[in-house]
Amino acid sequence: MKKFFSILTMIFIGVFFVACGENTQAESTQKTDDSLSKIIERDKVIIGVFGDKPPFGYVDSNGVNQGFDIYIAKQVAKELLGDENKLEFVLVEAQNRVEFLKSNKVDIIFANFTKTKEREEVVDFALPYMKVALGVVSKNGDIKNVDELKDKTLIVNKGTTADFYFSEHYPDMNILKFDQNTEAFLALKDNRGEALAHDNLLLFAWANANPPYEVGITHLGNDDVIAPAVKKGNTELLNKLNEILVKLGKENFIHKAYDATLSEVYGTNITADSVVIENTSL
Repeated sequence: MKKFFSILTMIFIGVFFVACGENTQAESTQKTDDSLSKIIERDKVIIGVFGDKPPFGYVDSNGVNQGFDIYIAKQVAKELLGDENKLEFVLVEAQNRVEFLKSNKVDIIFANFTKTKEREEVVDFALPYMKVALGVVSKNGDIKNVDELKDKTLIVNKGTTADFYFSEHYPDMNILKFDQNTEAFLALKDNRGEALAHDNLLLFAWANANPPYEVGITHLGNDDVIAPAVKKGNTELLNKLNEILVKLGKENFIHKAYDATLSEVYGTNITADSVVIENTSL
């Protein structure tokens, strides 16, 4: 009889731990998959954007967020909650975009975020909406290849694709790094560096507005894409965001965003079809 009760006790303990394990797994899944329901319950989506990267994301003289990323983000909020005003913009910098997602300071990043293998390991990217590569701008476009940067100073922003690219491929290069875009471009104008590397689309826009600077190196490294991102594991929100981007793609909305925010900046030098991506399927 004693042996019987010992066996019964062991079975009970085993069932108890299995049940606990299942509950823990269920709770974990619930925590992972409530990202969308939290936004709906809050009735507001929090989106991380740039405040100093025109024409993609910036704050105008009236303190209003403007730019290509902003235009799309507002429509995403409208599709998500029925009103584009049901969102809060949080200003981010290149090097803290991932951290703001991890720490739940924002729900989505719409901050000219280039999709890379390294970043895919720490965030979940939605469908892309823009094509991009690296470029290098200099006075009169004098720097036309990377070899000409030898013994010169190159300016980059911390945490950008340009920062990672040159740090990895040209570790001996003299690189001057800044937190903010405004600081980096001011340093170039102040002759603290001979050239500045960044996304080529940003450089084309900046150079057009700041002669005599020209983009001497128009394409460097990989052909990449820019996409919104969510916290790793926020599957509910990611799926919904992708659904919205497909809907917008079928409506040719990204072209509309380009016409409203970028066409005047680029003029005839760049066409919308060469820049934007319209997703029509998952």
